[in-house]
Order: sequence, then structure tokens, then C-alpha cells
Amino acid sequence: MADEGGGRQRAFIGSFTAAGGPGVVTAAVAEGGALTVLSSVDGVLDPSYLALSADGGTLYAVSETAEGAVAAYRVKGETVELTGPPVRVEGSGPTHLSLVDGHVLTANYGSGSVSAVPVRADGRLGQSVSDVLRHTGSGPHERRQRAPHAHQVQPDPSGRWAVSVDLGTDSVRVCTLTDGSLGVHREIALRPGSGPRHLAFHPDGRHAYVLNELTPTVTACRWEPETGSLRPLAETQVLRAAPAGDAYPSGIVVAPDGRFVWTATRGEDVLSVFAAEADGERLELRATVPCGGHWPRALTLSGGFLYVANERSGDVTWFAVHPETGLPERAGAVKVAAASCVVFG
Repeated sequence: MADEGGGRQRAFIGSFTAAGGPGVVTAAVAEGGALTVLSSVDGVLDPSYLALSADGGTLYAVSETAEGAVAAYRVKGETVELTGPPVRVEGSGPTHLSLVDGHVLTANYGSGSVSAVPVRADGRLGQSVSDVLRHTGSGPHERRQRAPHAHQVQPDPSGRWAVSVDLGTDSVRVCTLTDGSLGVHREIALRPGSGPRHLAFHPDGRHAYVLNELTPTVTACRWEPETGSLRPLAETQVLRAAPAGDAYPSGIVVAPDGRFVWTATRGEDVLSVFAAEADGERLELRATVPCGGHWPRALTLSGGFLYVANERSGDVTWFAVHPETGLPERAGAVKVAAASCVVFG
């Protein structure tokens, strides 16, 4: 997406306002990957996760609060502006959102549910949810898995399915969205106590990788879009050695050519580099490197650079990725208090 005057790419950064974050930040992106903050808008509480419309004209944000809401912003040059009041998602603590078939879907961690909010032709949100899909189940972790905790929801590469990842039930749900109504097509069980957090698809559309928060591992899976089936294949540690305490893996991204996978781990403040082997069916841990800050919450890959939103150190760091080894080399940083994610348009 180019702005009205200079044709520069934009980045949008989410943050936790309850921890001193500025709200939604708009930044310019230089040719060398560097970010420069242009403006911020603080009209929504804790806009922690963002998604951009396909045409780049509308930005959507969760409000990660107990009440739970989603907001839409019109992108206008060097800033964004709300198109209307946030819409309640009828779920608590939404941590992730995505655009699927004319709706914004939110993964509501606190209530263990997925909500669908219609999107109008002009990008604005409908007045209320069209449906809420409530997860059921639990896991063996006494503190973290007493109930469902949906952490991510996204479309699969074919666009036929919506896939939700639930930390509380150790499972991935393959869902349908029909005329605004959500349904569970299939639920895939992962290892008990693993605590799946986020899933990233391989560009071949036939494999996926699930990052597990309660055990610092990533699970390689085979994905069958024709049947909406996910089959776990192999689990790989994200760290070279056992962590000193809870590791809290967070973000995962896959290279556009499918050769490499990167993850972030908050408790260790590191990025892990994996090579995708056996046609994407197995991951090999190649290296871990410092994330450049503290508590890396999310990863984004854009233009050959890996961007890390470091929540507790209050910055976004970026790394140039070596095209042959996949190793990230720190290239710069910009201060954004309580940064939580970065998206590009």
C-alpha cells in the first residue's frame, strides 16, 4: 500500500495501552527495512493484534480486554482513524484476528471462543457479531488448561477453512464459516500439555507448523485442504537446552520459499531458526539468537527482514535475514512502548 503523496510502504504496530502503549502506531518503512514512527492513535484499549484488509485501506484491531471488542480504522496517509465505535465480540480477551469470507474472526483467549463480526462493503464493521463458537475441553496443565483458551484463528491457504488454535484444550479446530455462522468441521488433538499457541502454514499449502507455549516445541503437521485435515508428524524443541524457567514461546513465521521457519521465545528472549527438511515435514533447529529486546511477543517477515515486537522492553527490532542460512542479523530498532505486533501494507 502506498500513501497519498510519497508512495512509501507503511507498517502498523499494535500495543498494550494498559501498560503505557500509544495504541495503534503508523510507521514509514525505508528501503533498508528501517521503521520511523509517524503517528499514533489511542482511541481503543489494548489494540494488541492487527490485521489489514486486502486492499490496504482498512486496519482492524482487537481490544484485548475483559469485555473484548474489535475496531476498524481507515488508513489515511500517515495515520489511521476509527470508522466507528469498537464492536463487542461477546467474548473476553481476544488475542488474535483475521479476515475470512467477509468477516473479522477473533480468537478470544479468556472465554475460549471464536467470534465472527461482519464487514461491510466499505470496510466498516457490522453492529454486532453474527456468531460465537464456544470451545469446550481442558488439558493437564493445572493452572493454564482448566478451560479452553482460543489463541489464534486464521484462514487456511485454500480459503475453504478457518483454523483456530486452542492452548487450553491442546487442539486445533478446523472450522467452517457459512453465511456468518461458525461450525466445527474437525478437531485435531495435539500432545497433552503442549499448549498450542500459534500456527503458520507452509507456502506449499500442504504443511503447517504449530508453536506450543507450555512446552517449548514446534509441531510439524501435514495439512489436507481437500478434507480439512491436519495430521501431526514430528515435534522439535525450540531451544538448544532446557530453559531456566517457563519459556513461553510466542510467534512463528515461515519463509516465502518454505526453506526456513523462525520462532520467538519470551522467557529466553531469543529467536530460533529452523530449516524445513523432508519437503517441509520435519524441522531442524539450526540456531538461536538474541531477539534484541525483552519479551518478544510477535514476529513478522517483510521484504527480507524479520521484525520483532518486544513487549516489555518497548521496542520493535528488525533483522536482515541471510538468504542462504536463514540467520537473522540485527539491523535496527524503534521505540514503541508495550509493542505487541507489526503488520505491513
